[in-house]
Amino acid sequence: MPQPYHAPPRASFLQKLGPGGAASLGLGILSFLGLAGLPWLIRLRQVLRGTRGDAPQSADAILVLGRRLEEDRLTPVFEARLAHAESLWRRGLASRILVAGGTTGTANRSEAEAGRDWLLGRGVPDTAILLEDRSQHTLENLFNVRATLRDEGWRTLLVVSDPLHLARAKATAQGLDLSVRCSPALEAPPRRGSLSWWRRAAAEAFLLHWYHTGMLYSRLIRSRRQLERVT
Repeated sequence: MPQPYHAPPRASFLQKLGPGGAASLGLGILSFLGLAGLPWLIRLRQVLRGTRGDAPQSADAILVLGRRLEEDRLTPVFEARLAHAESLWRRGLASRILVAGGTTGTANRSEAEAGRDWLLGRGVPDTAILLEDRSQHTLENLFNVRATLRDEGWRTLLVVSDPLHLARAKATAQGLDLSVRCSPALEAPPRRGSLSWWRRAAAEAFLLHWYHTGMLYSRLIRSRRQLERVT
């Protein structure tokens, strides 16, 4: 008699982070507290400045960063990102739209697949859409997309996200040696200046601080290992 199927348990937050991610998170919190929030204030300024994005220029592809689905449906934030990407595509700034995002939360399809379906419904041809459907967060989005750039022989990306996400997206892309320009989806909620907007800005500032802490931690670990091999 066949046994009923049981889905494997989802990994916990700390399991997804891994030892390195957990260590960098701990260091990020300690440095935030030990320096009385100064690193957060510095990153908050970068987040706010990043909302302006860059002057749009032609690129090899437009990259739409994914956003978690709600009951397999697009959120208003993700839809605003896709709409802005479609607008840039129709303006001829790139011939391809690359939608990133794996299956996250309780969704039954990937963010990239949901984004592709939305773009197809708006008349964007299937031949103009590429997917990266394995990533779980921004760093994985861009890490996996880097391989696509190499395969396709592309050099430049026009990255689309909501304004408060752009500073972290650009820092992550630069950390991966990607040549990017960022374009904000200005219609994405929350409304600029609202309480929700400032909460999101505060959260993005800490995530940006965590990213830079993780980068510093990684360099220190590599330097230590190199020194151990020498000695």
